[in-house]
Amino acid sequence: MMTKKADHNGPLAGPRYRQIARQIIQSIINGELPAGSRLPSSRVWALALGVSRTTVEHAYGELVAQGWLVRRGQAGTFVGIAPAAASSTADIQHYGGERSHLRPFQLGVPALDLFPRGLWSRIMGQRLRTQTREELTTGDPGGEYALRESIAAYLRLSRSIDCLPEQIFITAGYAMAMQMLLQVLGQPGEGMWVENPGYPLICPVIAHQQIVMHPVPVDGEGMDIGYAERHYPTARFALLTPAHQSPLGVALSLPRRRQLLAWAARQQAWIIEDDYDSEFRYQGKPLPPLKSLDAPQRVIYAGSFSKSLYPALRAAWLVVPVSEVARFRQQAALWPCPVPRLWQLTIGDFIAQGHFWRHLKKMRAAYASRRQWLETALREQGFEVVAQAGGIQLVIEIAGDDRALAQRANDAGLAVQALSHWFRDAPPGKGGLIMSFTNLASLGEAQQAARQLRRAII
Repeated sequence: MMTKKADHNGPLAGPRYRQIARQIIQSIINGELPAGSRLPSSRVWALALGVSRTTVEHAYGELVAQGWLVRRGQAGTFVGIAPAAASSTADIQHYGGERSHLRPFQLGVPALDLFPRGLWSRIMGQRLRTQTREELTTGDPGGEYALRESIAAYLRLSRSIDCLPEQIFITAGYAMAMQMLLQVLGQPGEGMWVENPGYPLICPVIAHQQIVMHPVPVDGEGMDIGYAERHYPTARFALLTPAHQSPLGVALSLPRRRQLLAWAARQQAWIIEDDYDSEFRYQGKPLPPLKSLDAPQRVIYAGSFSKSLYPALRAAWLVVPVSEVARFRQQAALWPCPVPRLWQLTIGDFIAQGHFWRHLKKMRAAYASRRQWLETALREQGFEVVAQAGGIQLVIEIAGDDRALAQRANDAGLAVQALSHWFRDAPPGKGGLIMSFTNLASLGEAQQAARQLRRAII
């Protein structure tokens, strides 16, 4: 890989760490850095380039967040994407002057350009410099206490959820959290209410635990609890996104929240409240979480840092009732938390020092603008946007086979999803496309992407 200094007035002009990041990406695309190859340490490369070690760390951190690189603890930093795949994809676009493998409208990815990489690097660097010998061991199987303490404080202030750090369990992502939950509380053959439409990627995890999924319609008040009680009265679980239903964006109404809690108490069933992207609401006052209303202690609260920080962290959490802590501790002892301790401690410091609050505030303001840009751009192209009060994605209504149209759009370099794909036995007339606006950094980018969508499907 080339290590010469870039011409600051040439094509690599910009912050030095971004120049280095672009050099690494180009080396991956050219095949000079194959997938799995180890990069030089930041200290070694800083000496070779004549820059500070912090500058190299910023470049590495940015590419880890984008998925080009992966960190493997003490082993070092490695290429995480094959050059052939990188060079053959048509979805490499320029956003905000940075080269990125994100495609327009890609779901599930927060605004990576807003993540404070420099601050994050400094906090992690401080942890590295002050690391004790004890912190080199495997740690608590349920997750670092400092992180669980920070999450408990955050939930108390932001969600009115009163819980102890001992009730919180850190997992490597939402899927692992669901797997852990069902291993502790579930039995093969038991039923689970799931939103219809709802997040499709969690279905294989539920099915693997031999839990039977019962699709429940979603209307303007969220999951239809009355329908679920009539059709599946003996279900053991209810999985839903009450703050901002995914993908339709509606909130579960207060009467239905009370109805759901009453059902769980009466049936001794469990409610799994998926927090998803409830930090991002742009209109009106959000309703309180189910967990904050949970007098009978039948709610398991699930959250993740994938949408609020960045997906490569692979860090999520569960808040379980006090009565179930011992059982979850036993399960954690069998499958300890795999999130590296350094990452957990860094997240804990990021929250405890107030940076998480400030980051969310900045993202809310930016997302409100980016959402408006995309709505404006889509309407200019004749698309009908479904109204939503929050979240990091939106839906447009379309006529015809939405799966075929989504395929055509994605073949053209976009990253939309068919609404019908989120349904179990989709009813007729429910066609639509789901898309994210988080990484559209200007009105111009939104308009360009909207024009590209129209050309692809009209």
